[in-house]
Amino acid sequence: MAVHAHPDDESSKGAATMAKYAAEGAEVLVVTCTGGERGSLLNPRYPRPPGPVDMSALRAREMARARQILGVRQCWLGYRDSGLPQGGEPLPGACFARTDPRAATARLVRLIRRFRPDVITTYDEDGGYPHPDHVMTHRITVAAFDAAGDGAAHPRAGRPWQPLKLYYNHGSHPARSAALHRTLRERGSTAPYAPLPNEPVRQPHITTRVPCAEYFPLRDRALLAHASQVDPQGIWFAVPTPVQQEVWPTEDYTLARSLVETELPENDLFAGIARGAGSVRPDVRPPVSVGSVASGEPAARGPG
Repeated sequence: MAVHAHPDDESSKGAATMAKYAAEGAEVLVVTCTGGERGSLLNPRYPRPPGPVDMSALRAREMARARQILGVRQCWLGYRDSGLPQGGEPLPGACFARTDPRAATARLVRLIRRFRPDVITTYDEDGGYPHPDHVMTHRITVAAFDAAGDGAAHPRAGRPWQPLKLYYNHGSHPARSAALHRTLRERGSTAPYAPLPNEPVRQPHITTRVPCAEYFPLRDRALLAHASQVDPQGIWFAVPTPVQQEVWPTEDYTLARSLVETELPENDLFAGIARGAGSVRPDVRPPVSVGSVASGEPAARGPG
């Protein structure tokens, strides 16, 4: 299970890893916490419609295409995008970053107990970057990981299920960017190399590098499926995919929690877990509308 804040996050952070495991027969579920409703048309090459844009419906359609490309399942947690306020502007009301964390955790616990994942991935304490929705995604995912196996926690959210490992994903980081920069300069590039958007300033502690270079083209296709957000001639594609496959053929993670013995560094998110030995996962059909949770909050619907 990969828990993300907005549609398109799943395609820019850990997408090749998910595609790899899905191709190998693992069941992979993306949980998207918000519908990305407060996004805008960030791709300057995206055709501008003559009238208002229903961003909720547009981003839901893009998410459906990306999910199909990656070969994974996807469901909505049912919260509204908080946007990215500037200059001290307050967060809008009824947005994800201002919701009751316990209620949001209960919704995610319900999904964990329904899907029963062995491994969960999300962002680190800074949210990967300090977007309020990313930070909230981190908070509720860590809380849900700890609560899902506790029968006394959120008793109305289904039968307890304890995930075994929790990882923080790192879409890009300084060591990767430096390696790509050196290679481009060695090969005669005079263009300045710019790190990917929202790359952390400090190098995170990488414990796990998943070899998945053969799935980078699928990752790229999934990212391009978010056509309103991603410029095909923009920074995400400034380094040719074959160069990325050669220089940095992994996607990288920090192991944050483990209830199984494992030896670091790892090259597999399932290291220490007996693959195929667990129960069959119950069906989770995308998109899923989450019903009432322990807080008594009414059911929430995904965008569109």
